[in-house]
Amino acid sequence: MDLSTNYLGLTLRNPVVASAGPLSQTVAGVKSLADGGVGAVVMYSLFEEQLRREAESAAELEELYDDSFAEALSYFPSVPRAEKDASNAYVKLVEEAARAIDVPLIASLNGASMGGWTRTAKSLADAGAAAIELNIYFVPGDITMSGRAVEERHLEIVSAVKGAVDVPVAVKLSPFFSSVGNMALQLDAAGADGLVLFNRFLQPDIDVDRVTVESGVSLSSPVEGRLPRTWIAVLHDRISASLAATTGVDTADDVIKYILAGADVVMTTSSLVRRGPAYAQVLIDGLAQWLTARELTLEKARGLLAVPKEAAADAYERAGYVSALEKAKSTYGSLR
Repeated sequence: MDLSTNYLGLTLRNPVVASAGPLSQTVAGVKSLADGGVGAVVMYSLFEEQLRREAESAAELEELYDDSFAEALSYFPSVPRAEKDASNAYVKLVEEAARAIDVPLIASLNGASMGGWTRTAKSLADAGAAAIELNIYFVPGDITMSGRAVEERHLEIVSAVKGAVDVPVAVKLSPFFSSVGNMALQLDAAGADGLVLFNRFLQPDIDVDRVTVESGVSLSSPVEGRLPRTWIAVLHDRISASLAATTGVDTADDVIKYILAGADVVMTTSSLVRRGPAYAQVLIDGLAQWLTARELTLEKARGLLAVPKEAAADAYERAGYVSALEKAKSTYGSLR
C-alpha cells in the first residue's frame, strides 16, 4: 500500500508525523521517532523567551518570568536553565538530527511577538530543517486588544518569517479566532505553506485545598479531535496550504478519521509518549489495513467526508448540529 503523501511541498513516506514534544529533545530521541516509522519529525519548540534571554540581561528576565519561564524550561530539560545560548544549542541539535534521519525534520518556534524569530528561523533552515513550524502561542490577556489586532500579529509574524527563509513555513493555529475559516484564508494568502489544527492552550485548574492555581500539561484524548476535524473538513479543498491535524490521536481509527476529514498529515505526540516511538508503525499499519479492506487509495480516502466544496459550509454545519440534537432527543428524551 502506497502511503506516500505531500505536506508543505515535501514528499513524506506516510501521513503520520511526530509532532513537537518531549521525545525530540536529543538526536537519539529524534532518531527513535524516525526509526519508529513516522513520515516526518517536528522538533520540540524553541521558546521566544529563550531568544529574549540571550538578548537581554538574564537577571532581568529572571525577575520578570521566573515562575512561568522556569516551568517552561523544566518541560525541556535538554536546554539547561543556565544555558545562555539556547538558540545555538537548538540549531546544533537540528543540524545533527537532520543528518541522522532519512525523513524531513521540521523545526518549531514558539512565541507571541516578532522577537528574534526571523533570524533564528533562517539559522534553522541553514542548519538543515526541511521546514519551520510557527507555534504562535498568543493569548490576548489585554482585554482592550481587538480581534483584528490579534489577527494582524499572526499575519505579521508569518510574513516576516516567510521573507527570511526559503523553506516551507507552517502555522500552528488557535481554535479561538472569531472566524477560524477567515483566519485560515488570511494566513493562506500571507504565504503560509501549511496550517496545523489546533494548538492546545494551557488551561490551569484551581486546587481548592491549597487555594492555588495549578498549571500543567496533560496528554490529549481522542474526544479532543472533534474540533480540529470539523475545521479540517470545512477547509479541505478551499485553501492552498497543507492541512495538518494534531490533538486527540490515540489509535489508527483517529488517524483514519482525520484523513477522511481531509487532513494531509496527522500529527501525534501523546500516543507516542504513552506507548513509545515504535507505536507509530501500529498507526501506519492500521491505516493501511483499513484502506486495503475498502479498496481505497490514500488520496481517494482523503477528504471523503469533508464538507462538499459546492456546499455552503455554515448551512452544512448547522444542518449537522440540528440533526445531532434530534438524535439526542430521541436517545435521551426531550431537551429544553
